[in-house]
Amino acid sequence: MPRQPTTYQFPHETETAQMPPWQALPEETRLTLTKLMVRLILDHVDGARAVQREEARHDA
Repeated sequence: MPRQPTTYQFPHETETAQMPPWQALPEETRLTLTKLMVRLILDHVDGARAVQREEARHDA
């Protein structure tokens, strides 16, 4: 049975703000967000590769 968290990062509110539908965002905002997400994903992959290379050096 998973442990239940005892602290919360964000305060609990009765009404949670809803994100607008993707299509409702302006075109420029969607383009910017898409570019940022691609960059974030690629940076994450590059970081994972760097860790693998570092681990490989330690094995040698």
